[in-house]
Amino acid sequence: MKKIELDIVALSHSVTHSHNYAVVLGEQGGVRRLPIVIGGFEAQAIAVAMERMTPSRPLTHDLFKNTMDTLNIELQEVVINNLLDGIFYARLVCLKNGEQIEVDSRTSDALAMAVRFQCPIYTYEFILDAAGVILEEEDGEGDGEEEGEEKIGKKRKKRRGKKQEPVALSKYKVEDLEKMLTDVLDKEDYLKAAEIRDEINRRQG
Repeated sequence: MKKIELDIVALSHSVTHSHNYAVVLGEQGGVRRLPIVIGGFEAQAIAVAMERMTPSRPLTHDLFKNTMDTLNIELQEVVINNLLDGIFYARLVCLKNGEQIEVDSRTSDALAMAVRFQCPIYTYEFILDAAGVILEEEDGEGDGEEEGEEKIGKKRKKRRGKKQEPVALSKYKVEDLEKMLTDVLDKEDYLKAAEIRDEINRRQG
C-alpha cells in the first residue's frame, strides 16, 4: 500500500474539544489536510521540539528519545496506519542493529517523537479519504486552519460577559515580549512560549 508523506503545518486550539488541541498535518505536494485532536501535554511536547526549546527538565518524550539514542535505536519513520471509530492509530518504525522493529503508539506520542528525530511522517490514502479535508484557499488570515479550529497565536474569540480580554501580544514591545518569554519558560508553559517566540520572530523578520 502506497504511503503518503505528511508535514506538520499547524498546532491549534480545538474549539470543539474543550482543553484539547489539534495538530494539522498537510499532504506533501497536495492540498489535503489531516486534523488530529490531541491532549495538552502532547501538544506541549510537539511545540517544544518544533520551536527547538530546551526544557529545564527532560519531558517524557525527551527521556524516551535519550533512551533510544543510548540503546542505538533509530526512529526511521512514523506511520499513521489506521482509523477506527474516529481514533487514529500509529506505529514507530525503528532500526536497531540492522533489524527493523515496529512499535505500536498513540498518534500524538508518535508525532512528538517524529519532530524530535526529524523523521518522516506517513499515512495511507484510505485515511486521508476518510478524515482529510481539502484546503481550498491559502491566502488571508485562515492560512493552515481547519474549520472550527483556532491557530495558536491568533487573537481569541470575544468572550461573553464583562471579563477583560487579554492584551494581544502585538501590543507589547519586543523587550517586554522577551521578558515574558523568560517568565513562561521558567513556568514550563511551552505553548505560550511558542506564541511569544513567533511574535518576536515576526517583528524581527
